[in-house]
Amino acid sequence: MPKVITPAVLDAIFQSFNFSFQQAFAGVEPQWSRVAMEVNSQAAAENYGWLGQMPRMREWIGDRVIKSLDAFGYQIPNKTFESTLTLKREQIEDDSYGLFRPFVSDMGRSVALFPDELIYPLLKNGFAANCFDGQYFFDTDHPVKDADGKDQPVANMIDGAGPAWFLLDASRAVKPLVYQKRRAFEFVAKTNPNTSDRVWLANEYLYGVDGRCNAGYGLWQLAFGSKAALNRANLRAAYQAMTTLKGDYGRPLGIKPTVLVCGPSLQSTARDLLNAELLPVNGVPGGVVNENAIGMISNTDKGLVDLLVSPWLD
Repeated sequence: MPKVITPAVLDAIFQSFNFSFQQAFAGVEPQWSRVAMEVNSQAAAENYGWLGQMPRMREWIGDRVIKSLDAFGYQIPNKTFESTLTLKREQIEDDSYGLFRPFVSDMGRSVALFPDELIYPLLKNGFAANCFDGQYFFDTDHPVKDADGKDQPVANMIDGAGPAWFLLDASRAVKPLVYQKRRAFEFVAKTNPNTSDRVWLANEYLYGVDGRCNAGYGLWQLAFGSKAALNRANLRAAYQAMTTLKGDYGRPLGIKPTVLVCGPSLQSTARDLLNAELLPVNGVPGGVVNENAIGMISNTDKGLVDLLVSPWLD
């Protein structure tokens, strides 16, 4: 005999699904917060023009020098995202709705990791996407004023033909990337035939999640992108470029890279560069040692930065 579908039965199913969703949501550890700052949004879009004003002290002579925080017009609009599954009336009547719990659990996992899905492709796409100064996030000609106040081109990239890797300073309050949250994701159900046309017309009960958020670029000064081979020389060149970077009027920014970010295809090479005690002379970590190489050398770059591998970068 089919199960009688009452409000109590529907509520019990929702509570079971919600528990599975929340348990899976809490059971994973996303990585986006390691490279992005979270901004709570209160509008349809947020203006990040203030990113163009990195704090700088000056001697107070005469009146204060007032700088506008909206010198640049970079905005991140919020977007709405959702995921929904349907449960047929017959599946409730036949007590087969328990088969959906793994799907609900996977939905919870996907929602928890969704900021990663937004954040890390920004790095991969940063060679052709604009940031607050109107240049590509990774570019060769970011405008920075020299000691005389004249704009000079500054690079935060090395071009090449290989898979991209990235060096970031994620130690500051303002980070290279931005995760913007407008409305938190919430698990909801539409099961009342009096208020849901879907129940009446299609004989289906709906369970899903939705929220509003987006991601964008923070300070390009805190990131260096490279498509050149990931080797000792190129890693050192990127590291030096970041640590010697100066802001407007020749002020050292004191940047110190903290993390190397790459995709799975480069993780073995990156681990060798950052973790190995010894490296082959003239050799490529993770690759073939040069036939003229003799012996090994101490890896003085061991522990230089942390390693973060993201599947969204391959």
